[in-house]
Amino acid sequence: MKTDVFADRHIGITEENLSTMLEKIGVNSLEELISKTIPENILLKEPLALPPAMTEHQFATHITQLASHNKIYKSYIGCGWYDTFTPPVIQRNVFENPVWYTSYTPYQAEISQGRLEALINFQTMISDLTAMPLANCSLLDEATAAAEAATMMHNLRSRAQQKSGANTLFVDEEIFPQNLAVIQTRAIPQGITVRVGNYKELEFTPDIFGCIIQYPNNSGNIEDYREFTARAHEAGCKVAVDADILSLTLLVPPGEWGADIVFGSTQRLGIPMFYGGPSAAYFATRDEFKRSMPGRIIGLSKDKYGHLCYRMALQTREQHIKREKATSNICTAQALLATMAGFYAIYHGPEGLKEIATRIHHMTTWLGNQLTHLGYTQKNISFFDTLRLGLPAHVSPQKLRTIALSKEINLRYFDNGEVGISLNETTTPADCHQLLSVFGIAAEESVHEVYDIPQQDSIPQELCRTSSYLSHEIFQKYHTETEMMRYIKRLERKDISLAHSMISLGSCTMKLNAAAEMLPLSNASWMNIHPLVPEDQAVGYTELITNLSEQLKIVTGFAGVTLQPNSGAAGEYTGLRIIRSYLESIGQGHRHLILIPASAHGTNPASAVQAGYETLTCACDEHGNVDLEDLRTKAEEHKDQLAALMITYPSTHGIFETDIKEICEIIHKCGAQVYMDGANMNAQVGLTNPGTIGADVCHLNLHKTFAIPHGGGGPGVGPVCVAEHLIPFLPGHVHFGHPQNEVSAAPYGSAGIFPITYAYICMMGAEGLKRATETAILNANYLAASLKDTYGVVYQGKNGFVGHEMILECRKIHEESGITENDIAKRLMDYGYHAPTLSFPVHGTLMIEPTESESLNELNNFIHSMQQIWKEIEEVRQGNASREDNVLINAPHPEYEAVGSQWTHTYSREKAVYPIESVRENKFWINVARIDNTLGDRTLLPTRYGKFES
Repeated sequence: MKTDVFADRHIGITEENLSTMLEKIGVNSLEELISKTIPENILLKEPLALPPAMTEHQFATHITQLASHNKIYKSYIGCGWYDTFTPPVIQRNVFENPVWYTSYTPYQAEISQGRLEALINFQTMISDLTAMPLANCSLLDEATAAAEAATMMHNLRSRAQQKSGANTLFVDEEIFPQNLAVIQTRAIPQGITVRVGNYKELEFTPDIFGCIIQYPNNSGNIEDYREFTARAHEAGCKVAVDADILSLTLLVPPGEWGADIVFGSTQRLGIPMFYGGPSAAYFATRDEFKRSMPGRIIGLSKDKYGHLCYRMALQTREQHIKREKATSNICTAQALLATMAGFYAIYHGPEGLKEIATRIHHMTTWLGNQLTHLGYTQKNISFFDTLRLGLPAHVSPQKLRTIALSKEINLRYFDNGEVGISLNETTTPADCHQLLSVFGIAAEESVHEVYDIPQQDSIPQELCRTSSYLSHEIFQKYHTETEMMRYIKRLERKDISLAHSMISLGSCTMKLNAAAEMLPLSNASWMNIHPLVPEDQAVGYTELITNLSEQLKIVTGFAGVTLQPNSGAAGEYTGLRIIRSYLESIGQGHRHLILIPASAHGTNPASAVQAGYETLTCACDEHGNVDLEDLRTKAEEHKDQLAALMITYPSTHGIFETDIKEICEIIHKCGAQVYMDGANMNAQVGLTNPGTIGADVCHLNLHKTFAIPHGGGGPGVGPVCVAEHLIPFLPGHVHFGHPQNEVSAAPYGSAGIFPITYAYICMMGAEGLKRATETAILNANYLAASLKDTYGVVYQGKNGFVGHEMILECRKIHEESGITENDIAKRLMDYGYHAPTLSFPVHGTLMIEPTESESLNELNNFIHSMQQIWKEIEEVRQGNASREDNVLINAPHPEYEAVGSQWTHTYSREKAVYPIESVRENKFWINVARIDNTLGDRTLLPTRYGKFES
């Protein structure tokens, strides 16, 4: 190992390990393994044309230089992004803590109790502030939440509305422009007509099924929507409200005046702007709509001994189960950012949040009054934090802009010549004086120094909030740093993450998130920049985005890329939206079918429906390959209606289709496009790529292949790479004057986490990326070879090898012993491991992906654990252990049971909690016993106030 070669630190397998592993697999070299795993006709002939790999030190210098090219001005642009203070106790102990940022989505609740509690705190906060009974635990961003609200209201139409063809969505003209743009992107393929207008002038007609309004609105006005909402309901229409979350500490919440859905952003609750993202959107609704709600809901349940606990409710892996019938295609949310926002509310408490909001509002009111005295016309009378101003005749917008920029201040400039100012948590009286000075200079009027801001209000009395919020004790207890730090640590100890052990989930690539990749995110020059600043203030971001885009084009073999989608599922949707636009441009817009193999990634059918398509499933053969004749027959039969094939490569079955090039040719001959789901790109990079294979478009999961951490379920980024002919249809952005196929609020989506992937590629280099892919395939085949004689491997490629993941057979185990794949997954927790992917894509199986960053010692310990569990299964099968009381069906064994005074099992405590010696050295104590999922669904309790009836 070379100490200065990053790839040697990232990749867990050393040169000395190779011979042992290759012998077990049954090949003579790594080259032989790759040649027998990946079809020869798609292998790259040349190395990736990337610059030489950087060392960690070189990259640290480089990324710091890039960051220095950004200029951090005071931004009062608003429009959905606001400067804020991230409490250091949260930044250090959550945002910068690998236990929080490397954990997986909490599908396995017993080892996710800390994250789940943090997320139910978030839901409780949202429910309280919006006065809605039900909230989910975050969506991707404010604009996609708006689009989800539109889709949900459309799905909730009454039978009469569906029969009459009520397909019009009314959107008030005073909604943020980026939110309207994303709504329109989503609405068009769904057959929804978007009508934009003034809500005061709307005459309800039978074709309108829903309305979206903003509170306060784009101009900062606080409108009284009570009468409008009542009229909407009388007309049978739902009402969704985009509400500023901080303003709801002062304003009557939408839940109190009849809203059906309330959504928005929690960015201003302690989350840096990050040039547009990531930050957690929120989404709340009525209880009766819970089964139509997009995203994830955390709920209370009980474990087998009656202890209260948390779990994901209702929508757990919903899109994988319901496929095209799912309510949304959401897979990744913004769990890490939602967790931070929830902790922010806990740290400040109800009084602290109200004090922040009140201070902002008083400063805004005072500033508005002072500007009026200087001759500026205030266009909004009732407001929270935003002023919209008309300029005196002798003050041009350009003059004001020049003066403001000379003082390093950004304002919002409307197309009609008016100017906006949005204050925020970081604004001080001195900042207010500086703002006043800028406007005074422009108006050629003198202003006086201000030392204190008087308490002045502009919120009408009838719109002032009187109801309480955040009354649960969790929001009252942790207001000192000591108590907050300890609370975060208590939750942290309840979760398994990559800081504890390998997370062997198939299809989710839980690889190392190296510290050198993560450190730049704490640099203020990446954190504190508004996404709508002038280009010359974001030169560092522009260089980073340009460089990263070029890297991803080289890796995928494509000509164009967009970084805008802020999750993998959003990338799927974006790719299909691009295809749709292209087909329409060549007169083929009538094509309405997407062909999807049974082996495709689970979100594909849901994404296709979101993009307005119908899906057609193609069968797989007994070896897990796409059934070529079935595909050929269906493609030919529907060739005039076929828009695209969505295929995951290597497949979710863990194998490389040998006929992949022919599959692409069949689809192209039908006049359709090939969409490649990049969820499994970790098995392609440096060895092959979608462009070489023959695809037209591919999305990438940066939180899988390219080292962005999962963060307990997000953030994610889903860039889309395309062939030359699709470049004109890549997403644009309304704020850049190019509104087209927008899929996220910010022009570049979650730009704040781009430095992670950029670091990974820069430091790995072409050779390191290739070696990582080879090692991922090596590790998977080593596990397969080690476990095939006990469990058995469901699918293997033509030469008997798997790709970067494999599916373990557990169905026969159940038939012979009564032990299920779920029992095996839960028992692994007693060994200190997160469960593999459960019953997906094949029911009754476990899917495992070891990644390239695990060491041989860790792989061997996992194998030893699995083999020991096999022995425990054999004990049950042979009658040497009770079928009614054994370590598997009782797993996991919580700490409180292990140390309790009573032990009633037929096996020993030692067997339960210390099954192998390595567990003694690294015991993860589990907080709860096996959780009752059914109870949690029968009685959905989604906030901290929930109680089960005795």
